[in-house]
Amino acid sequence: MNASTEDIKGKKGNELSQKKIVLGITGSVSAYKAADIARDLIRHGATVYAVMTPSSQKIIHPNLIQWATGNDVVTELTGKIEHIQFTSGSQKADALLIAPATANTISKIAKGIDDTPVTSYASSALGSGIPILIAPAMHDTMISQKIVQDNIEYLKTLGVQFITPVMEEGKAKLANEETITEAVISSLSPKDMQGRHVLITGGPTLEYIDPVRVITNMSSGKMAVSLAKVAKRRGADVTLVYGQGVASPPQGIKLIKVKTAEEMYEGVEKELLSLSYDLVIATAAVTDYSPDKVQNVKLRTSEIPRLTLQLHATPKIVRMVKERSPSTKLIIFKAEHRVTQQELIKRAKEALMESKADMAVANDVGKKETGFGSDNNEVFIIKQNGKVIHVPLSTKDEVASSIIDEALRIED
Repeated sequence: MNASTEDIKGKKGNELSQKKIVLGITGSVSAYKAADIARDLIRHGATVYAVMTPSSQKIIHPNLIQWATGNDVVTELTGKIEHIQFTSGSQKADALLIAPATANTISKIAKGIDDTPVTSYASSALGSGIPILIAPAMHDTMISQKIVQDNIEYLKTLGVQFITPVMEEGKAKLANEETITEAVISSLSPKDMQGRHVLITGGPTLEYIDPVRVITNMSSGKMAVSLAKVAKRRGADVTLVYGQGVASPPQGIKLIKVKTAEEMYEGVEKELLSLSYDLVIATAAVTDYSPDKVQNVKLRTSEIPRLTLQLHATPKIVRMVKERSPSTKLIIFKAEHRVTQQELIKRAKEALMESKADMAVANDVGKKETGFGSDNNEVFIIKQNGKVIHVPLSTKDEVASSIIDEALRIED
């Protein structure tokens, strides 16, 4: 491993471990972001090789890209026939990512014109069946004109995946590196959930005391977002009923935003009655209690120095799932705070039986490294047959993959 990448490889996860990605860089001003894209791919385990057009080298120097990737950069095709090396044989790449891609390069690829290293790589990749992802970046007058749109649509018919740019300030700006990396991971993930409908609840709910004060909890929603992301990567049609989490849901899913426990209950119930879901994953940290009476105006401490609240239990969403949709597989989460491992598993088993769930996931939010808001988690998966599977401390995306793996084995 090159010294410039050894400290970061796999730091965000290993979804792209053992994967070789060729990064094509063209002459958009967004070429300056190519180094960040390469580094993000490496942080997810990838090995990255870059190829640059002559125009891109006027914007960003190949030396920076060599440092960012830890590998030599292809700036011209030589007698080594570099574009063939990476599209066939033992050195064959797993994907070609062109980011940024100009209108010029997109149109050349569509018309089979190979006059730059990037277009030659693309032509060879098309001929060898290597996945191609293109992240456009140009002015909106260019991306919206018919010739470019026709070329994009034609390339899509050939299986080329386009990563939607951000439209603002009269420009089709390059998607951020996280979005681009996620597209690469998704394209290379197994599609073992293709055709399945998955409903996930996530984030905290809140209960109003008055118009500005609420009862809630510290859940970030990150675990639910990771599960939605992983299920989508693997081909599922995903619906996320999402409370007040701070984590950003992935693109390409159905998102239902809610605030209160009642709204989440109604949202889940409506979905279960309208669509046949194969799997429900109840990750949300639903507020357990709600005030009997919600004040219509803000309470003033000068008038009410001491406040007593009467609370009632909120409805249990997990108990409703099997009643509304008996054939749906149900996975529940059981969060505890600073309990022994034995007690954690015991309480998860009890919750599993009470909710008639098919699987439970237990975690201790009292630990610093796995508490609310952490990017990591450590869980115990409890199956109906009593089997307990320990998922050691990992990123939440990796934990989500383990949960999905076990979910697919529920029927076994």
